[in-house]
Amino acid sequence: MESIIERINQGKFWHFHGGIHPPEQKAITSGKPIKHLPLPKQLILPLQQHIGRQGDLLVEVGDKVLKGQALTQSSNPMAVPVHAPTSGTITAIKKSVIAHPSGLSELCLFIDVDGEDTWKKREICQDFSKLSHQDIIKKIADAGIAGMGGAGFPTHIKVNTKPDINFLIINAAECEPYITADDLLIGEQSEAIVDGIKILDQLLNPAFILIGIEGNKPRAIKALQQATQHNDKIKVCVLPTKYPSGGEKQLIKILTGKEVNSGTLPIDLGIVVQNIATCFAISDAVINDIPLIRRVVTLTGRALSKPQNLWVLLGTQVSYLLNQTGFFREVSETKSTPNSPPPNPPVIMGGPLMGFSILNEQVPIVKTSNCILAPSKIEMPSAFDNYSNEVECIRCGQCADVCPSQLLPQELQWSAKAKDHQQLIELNLFDCIDCGACAYVCPSQIPLVQYYRVAKAEIRQQQQLDIKAEKAKARFEARKLRLEQEKTARKEKHDKAAAARKAVMNKKSADGGTASSAVAAALARVKAKKAAKSKNTELPVASGEGQSDNDQTETSPVKAAIARAKAKRLAQEKSAEAPVASNENQKNVVDDTKARIAAAVAKAKAKKAQVNKSSIEQTELSTATKQENMNESVQNTTTEAEEKKARIVLAVAKAKAKAKLKRMDKAQQASTTNNEEST
Repeated sequence: MESIIERINQGKFWHFHGGIHPPEQKAITSGKPIKHLPLPKQLILPLQQHIGRQGDLLVEVGDKVLKGQALTQSSNPMAVPVHAPTSGTITAIKKSVIAHPSGLSELCLFIDVDGEDTWKKREICQDFSKLSHQDIIKKIADAGIAGMGGAGFPTHIKVNTKPDINFLIINAAECEPYITADDLLIGEQSEAIVDGIKILDQLLNPAFILIGIEGNKPRAIKALQQATQHNDKIKVCVLPTKYPSGGEKQLIKILTGKEVNSGTLPIDLGIVVQNIATCFAISDAVINDIPLIRRVVTLTGRALSKPQNLWVLLGTQVSYLLNQTGFFREVSETKSTPNSPPPNPPVIMGGPLMGFSILNEQVPIVKTSNCILAPSKIEMPSAFDNYSNEVECIRCGQCADVCPSQLLPQELQWSAKAKDHQQLIELNLFDCIDCGACAYVCPSQIPLVQYYRVAKAEIRQQQQLDIKAEKAKARFEARKLRLEQEKTARKEKHDKAAAARKAVMNKKSADGGTASSAVAAALARVKAKKAAKSKNTELPVASGEGQSDNDQTETSPVKAAIARAKAKRLAQEKSAEAPVASNENQKNVVDDTKARIAAAVAKAKAKKAQVNKSSIEQTELSTATKQENMNESVQNTTTEAEEKKARIVLAVAKAKAKAKLKRMDKAQQASTTNNEEST
């Protein structure tokens, strides 16, 4: 470590592989101060402006918000909140085009600005050195700060790391052409930036703090040296101008000579890297209680009449910024259909090498936006071509020579076109930093970075699908295991209950018996009772003249009716005065009626006995109580039906006998009258 510091003190640095020296084009905006803009009429705030997950909404449509008010909350460590850049009203929460090469839409908040710029209540910290470690981490997280150099990694996670940090490296290189946002920020806010560095020093306690800045920023270098002259721990390292020296791994190599291998992180080497603009945001958040709601953006390019660095509220639309800087909408001369409008001139978000063209000027500025480039056709003719000038690769190898990550761009491009994701992973595609150096030197004009970006997106999407499939499989296996455990638990519970019941049944009582023997005895008594009842209701074998003793003692409604009929018949026989022959005829008729009635009663009893016997046989396997109730129900139902039928038969026979007696009485009276007349 001492040798590294000695080398730095001597102004000697290491070199990384590859790199290029494109025209800088920084003088367009580097000589002008940062300008403040009037408030726009509307802001569009994407909920996710960083690597990770979006936060949970805290507002609804129609809510009035204050400047600095949190609009989302972090429910996940990889989620950072977004805040209202100014006061206004939430008018919509819907999907809108975001600042991304894909041109896709994401969920956004639409705020109509009220023009009052009213702040929420803030708590100013007079001495941040008295704050605890966790207090500072919480302030950074609540302020929604993410890396402002391009990656957008949540800062509160990056600075809440293990101790024993050797180097805290502040990235102020700003190596890409045209961009001067960090250069002007350092020149105007060097004291606040150094406060942010001191806060990081309090959190991480590194052995040394190295500020890496390219030598093409003399005013910024001077401002940093003056602000840090009383702190021996901070070293301002003036680096040779070379693209992409601002890459994290490349800057580490230049300053320390250490290589960050594929699949590892700088923290594994005891190194933490932070962007210079992020340091300013940390200072604003911890000291002034100002969340990340604005940033410096470079508006540059020959198509702008007033190129300049601007203080821009997050969520400001690109069209508003272009109008403020005098955008000359030069139309390209590419072919178009007769009825289609002429194509718009190109607008690039980011620098000429790592940036991407935006197809909609309503795209908002986000936390990682540092430049809007509007080139003229003379300045960048390739940007005006809506068709590709790509030709076959000539295998010159220049792309591999300039690749700072020491990859094989040619083979990566072949595998990307073939969608061979496994081969791309083996070729370390994700070590590519999208610097664009390979495409810059390619004589075949192959847009290599575009191939890599598409391939990375496809691999990430497939990995997410694989993760979802694995989670679904895990849920299925967990459910299957849970169901098996529940089934086993139920079986064990039932077996235990059965054993308990068996033990209770076999437990001997005071008289020496058991519950099971008592149940068996009860069943035996029920069967005996049913058998006796069935035996009593059986008819005699022969349909003889008389009835059994049990039948004679029954007091059923049928017998009562028969008795009443007999009594009435005897009374009629006594009161009637008729010849002996007539009485004999009447007696024969009554006997015949009596025989038919007796036969009907015998038939009903036989049928009832048969039904009772069948019912008893079918219900012997039931429990004692249910068996008795069911048999009694069947017996009562059958008895009632048979008795009803017998009463009907008796009533019919009675009516017939009564009618016949009336005819006989009339005949007897007529005969008596004739005898008297003859006498």
